[in-house]
Amino acid sequence: MNEELARLRGRIDELDDRILVMLNERARLAQAVGHLKQSNGEQGGPIYRPEREAQVVRRLQSANTGPLPKESVERLFKEVMSACRALEQPLTVAYLGPEGTFSEAAAIKQFGQSTHGLPVASIDEVFRVVESGAAQYGVVPTENTSEGAIGRTLDLLLTTPLSICGEVTLRVRQNLLCKTEGLDGIRVVYSHAQSLGQCQGWLNAHLPGVERVAVSSNAEAARRAGESPIAAAIAGENAAAQYGLNIVAAGIEDVAGNTTRFLILAKEDSAPSGRDKTSLAIYVHNRPGSLLDLIEPFARLGVGLCKLESRPAKSGSWEYVFFIDLEGHRLDVRVAEAIQEATGHALSLKVLGSYPTAL
Repeated sequence: MNEELARLRGRIDELDDRILVMLNERARLAQAVGHLKQSNGEQGGPIYRPEREAQVVRRLQSANTGPLPKESVERLFKEVMSACRALEQPLTVAYLGPEGTFSEAAAIKQFGQSTHGLPVASIDEVFRVVESGAAQYGVVPTENTSEGAIGRTLDLLLTTPLSICGEVTLRVRQNLLCKTEGLDGIRVVYSHAQSLGQCQGWLNAHLPGVERVAVSSNAEAARRAGESPIAAAIAGENAAAQYGLNIVAAGIEDVAGNTTRFLILAKEDSAPSGRDKTSLAIYVHNRPGSLLDLIEPFARLGVGLCKLESRPAKSGSWEYVFFIDLEGHRLDVRVAEAIQEATGHALSLKVLGSYPTAL
């Protein structure tokens, strides 16, 4: 038994040594690509290529025979690519802070650990710091499977010069955190408004009558809960570790599989990856049949729509702007033709970005 264990561990050590050699070889090749791009006059171009990274991960997931699940393959190789990118230029990625938010977790899932995270106080500030160049990329929540769209993100997309260059989905597991060991004595629960909505059934059943206070982020809620013995927060496991809180109730979200979708913002969108989405914002005429006229070209040309959401246009005259996500890249022939035809039926149309579909 001991001899067999030692033999297996010896083989693992040999493999680890080979993996280390190959990882360093990959890093050298990545550096060579960077040097070649510079010699071809591409200095200052984007280090992060979302379409290329999506293609790499998809290919490896297709080639994977197990026993590692495809999620582990994605996580491992995104960290490898993150470390290789950092040898050229560490990226700065802005997200809704402070540290410990789901937005930070989404940023890490998309860009890996070898990036400089920049936590900011609001969704508005994420847009501002990327627009100013203080960060190359920003991560903002856009919708949740149980609570719907994040209105502030949609409103800001209408006016920003930034483009959507990626998306990432994150399974959101909500937990009740506090300094004590149980529910007794809790008089107030802090959380982001979306999280309070996602957990209202559990709160009604287990903490009826307890005050609920919406704050700027779940991590801010955890920070406040850490300052009072009568306060609790709804947040993720990272926030519990960050602020020294106990998880007194885990998985309190009302809808199983609760997932939030995040958008990646940059000054440019992504090149085609082979499996993409394009997001549009469209103002339509306030007349019967205008929406039908708008979407008819997409149906006729075989371009699938995966989201259709309306928001008040804030003109004061009961007009609406429609947010549409469609299958394909804006440079695809059929997509480009459909967008051109739809523009003729709209008051205005803005392409928010084309980007790889979330892995």
